[in-house]
Amino acid sequence: MRSKLTIPILVATLVGPLVLAACGPAPETSGGRPEAAGWREFEGSWNAAGRRHILPLGGERRASLIDLTGTLLLAGPGRPGVGFRGDAIAINDTATGLVGRAVWTDERGNRVFSELSGQGVAAGQKVTGTFIGGTGRYAGATGTYEFTWQYVLETEDGTVQGRAVGLKGRILVGEPTQAPAGQQGKP
Repeated sequence: MRSKLTIPILVATLVGPLVLAACGPAPETSGGRPEAAGWREFEGSWNAAGRRHILPLGGERRASLIDLTGTLLLAGPGRPGVGFRGDAIAINDTATGLVGRAVWTDERGNRVFSELSGQGVAAGQKVTGTFIGGTGRYAGATGTYEFTWQYVLETEDGTVQGRAVGLKGRILVGEPTQAPAGQQGKP
């Protein structure tokens, strides 16, 4: 009788840890793919409206300050989120191009920050963004994205509307930080 009990205990002792190990989380591997290493690829579009103030610099050259707000929608399985409010400010010089900053805010108030540079804001102009950090789940964000202005409509009072198409990029998000109560999404 004693040997009959010893065999099941021996089997449980040997097989038990193997079963538990098989039920645990799979080990992470980089595999060389961007998604596996934490990179998340995305694409989408950005519709924005705001104001532009133009400063003539003589001849055909002019500089403008642009303040835009709009809806940013992302697609793809690696997208960091579906929808964002996209805010951007930029200075554009027809001789030197565009330099600006953008903030994408998700539905929870978390933000991702980026620097913008490009050819300008006229239709057909390409703009590149570089992620420089964020708040909440986007803390430590790095990566790049690009888009092209499909059209820009402007009224006489300086109101502008535009649509960015071909928006695509990739983002690597650092370890999320826990914001103190009441501080979610604040820089």
